[in-house]
Amino acid sequence: MKAAEIRQTFLKFFESKGHTIVPSSPVVPGDDPTLLFTNAGMNQFKDVFLGFDKRPYTRATTAQKCIRAGGKHNDLENVGYTARHHTFFEMLGNFSFGDYFKRDALKYAWELLTEHFKLPKDKLWATVYAEDDEAYDIWVKEIGLPAERVVRIGDNKGARYASDNFWMMGDTGPCGPCSEIFYDHGPEVAGGPPGSPDADGDRYIEIWNNVFMQFNRTEDGQMHPLPKPSVDTGMGLERIAAVLQGVHSNYEIDLFVNLLAAAKQAVDVAGAKDCDPASPSLKVIADHIRACSFTVADGVIPGNEGRGYVLRRICRRAIRHGYKLGARAPFFHRLVPALVKEMGEAYPELRQQQERITDVLKQEEERFFQTIANGMEILESALATLAQAGKSELDGETAFKLHDTYGFPLDLTADVCRERGVTVDAAGFDAAMARQREQARAAGKFKMAQGLEYAGVPTTFHGYDKLVHEQCQVVAVYVDGTAVPSARAGDDAVIVLDHTPFYAESGGQVGDTGELRNNTSRFLVEDTQKIQADVYGHHGRVVEGEIKVGDTVSARVDGEKRARTVRNHSATHLMHKALREVLGPHVQQKGSLVTPERTRFDFSHHAPLTAEEIRRIEALVNAEILANADTQARVMPIEEAQKLGAMMLFGEKYGDQVRVLDIGTSRELCGGTHVRRTGDIGLFKIVSEGGVAAGIRRIEAVTGDNALAYLQSLESTVQQTASTLKATPAELQKRVSQVLEQVRSLEKEVATLKARLAAAQGDELLAQAVDVKGLKVLAATLDGADAKALRETMDKLKDKLKSAAIVLAAVDGGKVQLAAGVTPDATAKVKAGELVNFVAQQVGGKGGGKPDMAMAGGTEPAKLGPALASVQGWVAERL
Repeated sequence: MKAAEIRQTFLKFFESKGHTIVPSSPVVPGDDPTLLFTNAGMNQFKDVFLGFDKRPYTRATTAQKCIRAGGKHNDLENVGYTARHHTFFEMLGNFSFGDYFKRDALKYAWELLTEHFKLPKDKLWATVYAEDDEAYDIWVKEIGLPAERVVRIGDNKGARYASDNFWMMGDTGPCGPCSEIFYDHGPEVAGGPPGSPDADGDRYIEIWNNVFMQFNRTEDGQMHPLPKPSVDTGMGLERIAAVLQGVHSNYEIDLFVNLLAAAKQAVDVAGAKDCDPASPSLKVIADHIRACSFTVADGVIPGNEGRGYVLRRICRRAIRHGYKLGARAPFFHRLVPALVKEMGEAYPELRQQQERITDVLKQEEERFFQTIANGMEILESALATLAQAGKSELDGETAFKLHDTYGFPLDLTADVCRERGVTVDAAGFDAAMARQREQARAAGKFKMAQGLEYAGVPTTFHGYDKLVHEQCQVVAVYVDGTAVPSARAGDDAVIVLDHTPFYAESGGQVGDTGELRNNTSRFLVEDTQKIQADVYGHHGRVVEGEIKVGDTVSARVDGEKRARTVRNHSATHLMHKALREVLGPHVQQKGSLVTPERTRFDFSHHAPLTAEEIRRIEALVNAEILANADTQARVMPIEEAQKLGAMMLFGEKYGDQVRVLDIGTSRELCGGTHVRRTGDIGLFKIVSEGGVAAGIRRIEAVTGDNALAYLQSLESTVQQTASTLKATPAELQKRVSQVLEQVRSLEKEVATLKARLAAAQGDELLAQAVDVKGLKVLAATLDGADAKALRETMDKLKDKLKSAAIVLAAVDGGKVQLAAGVTPDATAKVKAGELVNFVAQQVGGKGGGKPDMAMAGGTEPAKLGPALASVQGWVAERL
């Protein structure tokens, strides 16, 4: 039975038992910040088990895609070296939410395994928690499993209820005993039954776990029976497939056999030259293509943090294993079609996003292949030095250099080292990393607010509703980072008020500017920063009088700058939504900066935006502006915001109360200041788009009067260019095309003339050839020749001289162009690549090429004469 049939049989069986088939949730949990990746079938039902969510069904069954490659559940290091570890796997599960319990769960499992999958009953074993007499009796008295094949497992992990057969969601909450089902591979395989001293062997393999959520554990450790006990089960598809297909390793099942074949073909084409089909490295590659493809399909791209970093680690581990096999060109992305063929029917997102997944992985490969050779050379050299010294630990500094300079994650370096029996000094690596971070902090430009000590009242912010607030009391003054009673004219200072309309820099929006004043003093606010979460520091200079603690001032925000800033900030929200609509839901904000001049927005995407995509984004944003909808901001509990579908940035820390902002059709959490209606933005125009990091794009855009100024500047440029080319703006494209065509025609004509000139000079040079031991040697300069003319002249001279070694040179400004050619009869002794390099080194350059033809360059034309004169002697030495 093939893997696809097993998956379908499982789901249909439980559907026949009244279960609802629920689609797999993404491998990226959208609403659970405690999880890096979905790692079990029950993840999507977590809130149901906890009582926070209710579904229209009480029985469910799933084939859940899971990843265990980071955090608590991390199988990455074992993949490729064991028979059953994977980064990606499928978990088949059936669930009861207060419906059936132990009896039905175990009987369903037995029926499916013995009647539908046709497993021999005498090959099956079960375990139960030592105190779970109910489950034991069901197995022995009702199902009929012999008592000697039902093993009681007690508290074998050092504490009460700490057992292989007692499941807990956490230190508190739902928990209960579980019953695992094992398959006996037979006496020819080493290992003992579960619970025995030899249980870690491969003879008895766990294939299914039935968890019985029976209790609620409170903080005092007490177990309280749940009013509605539930069931959560999990059976690894790959494991049961190995059993049903009569193979011992998961990598021998049909799905992996095909992926391994695709991996072998890909690395062979990339230079591996018929690698060993049994290589563990192929298993790594075949496993990792699944994890990488599903992760990309669910919106993650390779990066330097969080899930993106895990994806990059997995991808680069696969590439490194391909490199180890001999691949010297990108190959990993070529496995995507084979994966889609195997799993695209069950998981249509693979088929729908095949092209995008391929592009993302290809870009990551191309990026890593640019550095892997140098990184591997350094690592191999370090390992060789260790071997010579008889040491078995790689120092942390080298591991950090590989990480920092060549993009080798620590676990990738450890992976290579483990193959050589070498460990890595992880503590030394961490120390080097900490030192770099400290240096980066020291080199950075810190805001004055950082490090200020403040213990007074918080600042009440009024800037959402007004730009001027009277009767603000000065509660702290700082000069040179020190609290002082007052600041005088000419002093740079930080002022803290009890109330303010000034927005402090946060969420990418810059702080407000303006002034603080009373009848005797004036303070120009150049920036506003938070000293603490709810304490605002007004940075600037006293320009009149003296500002003292206890003074009352009027706080006035620069209205024009604030208006420009809020237009840009509100447009950013609309642009974020438009980007997801045009490019896909994988787009996530990776950084932003909103100033009065423009908005800068960084986001996850794997490719440059096309001109058409930019036009569509601009059209969507400007349509929202024209709709002139009201902007609405509401403060509410975060749970309510989640139910409303407000966009939250993964990794951001939110409090219990959040501010939900509706701008047009966009709904996000945001504490910034915004326009009252979308029409207040006026106009939106993207002015630039480009890449800033691997998989991260940056858009800069302008709004309102800045957008108008930008368009007027463009119009002025078009008018001036049209005037220069003696055309109207409407005729400009046609006129530019004509000019370019004329330029191309002239370039061809110049090239033809150069070739004729070189040919004429070439004929004159024939007489300069000198016979050296039967070989004609010619070294000369061709005036006005380019590289093409040098090569063409070289070919003609070789034809006419029949047996020759030739060096031709051309000088253009401060650069020397060299070409060397050797006829076939002489390449055994005189090689063009060596000859041209000999000359190039004398004129400040280097070069090389094939034995019969080679090119080089140099930067010292004054030395060309002696260099060409030395050719004859060099050739003579080799004949």
